[in-house]
Amino acid sequence: MPLNRAVYINNTSAFLPNAPVGNDDIEKVLGMVGGKPSRARRVVLRSNGIRQRHYAVDPATGQFTHSNAELTAEAIRRLQAEGFAIDSIDCLACGTSCPDQLMPNHGVMVHGELGIPACEVVATAGICVSGLTALKYAWLSVLAGEAKNAVATGSERASGGLLARNFDQESAHRVAALETNPEIAFEKDFLRWMLSDGAGALLLQPTPRVEGLSLRIDWIDVLSQANNAPVCMYAGGDKQADGAFKGWQEYQPTEWIEQSIFPVKQDVRLLNESVVELTFGNVLAQTKVKRGLTADQVDWFLPHMSSEYFRQPIVDCMALQDFIVPQEKWFTNLHTKGNTGSASIYIMLDELFRSGRLAKGERILCFIPESGRFTGSLMQLTVVDQAG
Repeated sequence: MPLNRAVYINNTSAFLPNAPVGNDDIEKVLGMVGGKPSRARRVVLRSNGIRQRHYAVDPATGQFTHSNAELTAEAIRRLQAEGFAIDSIDCLACGTSCPDQLMPNHGVMVHGELGIPACEVVATAGICVSGLTALKYAWLSVLAGEAKNAVATGSERASGGLLARNFDQESAHRVAALETNPEIAFEKDFLRWMLSDGAGALLLQPTPRVEGLSLRIDWIDVLSQANNAPVCMYAGGDKQADGAFKGWQEYQPTEWIEQSIFPVKQDVRLLNESVVELTFGNVLAQTKVKRGLTADQVDWFLPHMSSEYFRQPIVDCMALQDFIVPQEKWFTNLHTKGNTGSASIYIMLDELFRSGRLAKGERILCFIPESGRFTGSLMQLTVVDQAG
């Protein structure tokens, strides 16, 4: 197949389920652990800066309103509302941290939910970067001429693991520790104040849209740092005393509950020591050389931050590499949309794309990290008009 010279994001969409939930109403939706209000909630939220988020949970009944596949399918349908017929999708690539099932893969479940004609379908696994690896697969498929168009998605229904029934009683000493060590908020007992639900979708085509602006994908760099660090964020297994990782199939079924094998956990010490250096610093250093990237080329910086706690460390890391992007060029909707994992960059791009703030020729640098075993990724987009 002939190689296309460029690929363009011609449409964006996002779907956030149900009404936004404010900080004081989280436990009305997720429930109270042990039947008592959390003593940790305010401390965690003060650190992460999130003011509202969305959950695919009915606050009146506690029942789910959407599966992950349904969230993703709804985001894709919203692309169609802008003039693209989803029954003409040639390639569908879906990334998520938490699919509804272990098998089959998330992508084919989304395809089935949509009920569209047969097409190529792929799902990418991982945590936050899974949304970008899905986008990279879609981009390369269109770039290579293998697909006439592609739709990429990122989605999460994190609330499935955040309900009160999944958590042990919080201990007083852990809550007290939050006051002096806010990074401990990433322990499994406190991740319920960090994560939320949502989905986003991007339409990729080999020519720019006829009217309005498009986003040309210039490059996508994804670099695993697993050679430099052990597992940090995980679910479906546990870390051993010697640092080895033991998967869920090596445990007895009774141990799955007793040892809390399936809830998401975080090695907070390792996270605090390494996440910015490994997922941003190391990747930026390599990309600067590989792509000739300089800070003055960046008009918009879109960092996927799980918490405002990491803003200053990112700034400090930039300073060390002489790559300072002023805060007025940063764009994030963490405060109003929450941390939606692999969907976050999609939801950010959708809001910025529709804001009317973009101008032809501007360059957008996106940063997406994940702390699973530390993967960092950078993507550059250029705003173009009908001429590309």
